[in-house]
Amino acid sequence: MEPSGYRCGMEAAVDLIAGKWKLLILYHLGRERLRFAALRRVLGDVSEKVLAEQLKAMTADGLVRRIDFRTVPPHVEYELTEFGRDFCQSFSAVCEWGDKNMDRVAKISSAKGREDTRSGPKRKAEA
Repeated sequence: MEPSGYRCGMEAAVDLIAGKWKLLILYHLGRERLRFAALRRVLGDVSEKVLAEQLKAMTADGLVRRIDFRTVPPHVEYELTEFGRDFCQSFSAVCEWGDKNMDRVAKISSAKGREDTRSGPKRKAEA
């Protein structure tokens, strides 16, 4: 075992971004700085509680920066840190693969009875 405790780099990366929403949060924040409500809208089916927990964890891990404008009413925005931007560059090939194979993956998910996790109310993936 390595001094870090990880056996490989993939194990370290997965440990940092494990969870259903973290990759999607990174993806959307990689495109632009967003307020909490705007991020929740682009993610779709995430609860407020889960999004808050994920953002708090990602901020503690150094992937995301929370910018508090200290105003009333509160104005808070989230953006990627340099560490987060560097990580996002590493999964651009996965995004390209997903774009290319989106329809095929939707058919596979539909055949297995998985629900579509895109924005909006839960619905079965369209074949």
